[in-house]
Amino acid sequence: MTTVLTPADASAKLLDVQAVADLLGCSSRHVYRLSDAGRMPAPVKLGALVRWSKSAIEEWVAAGCPSCRKGPGR
Repeated sequence: MTTVLTPADASAKLLDVQAVADLLGCSSRHVYRLSDAGRMPAPVKLGALVRWSKSAIEEWVAAGCPSCRKGPGR
């Protein structure tokens, strides 16, 4: 069975930078810094739009916000 997402469903599951900042209690600039440093889940890029998966952010917060970098010593 294939699940079809309506635009309303998709927008509820993807968060913009301000929604992520509100969830984390920080500025949108800080969200971009965390993302650029690989310290949070990677965003989904849709053309010029940058969005984060709501479930990925919630799981990351529940896990204590561990670094998402890959590689030795990280």
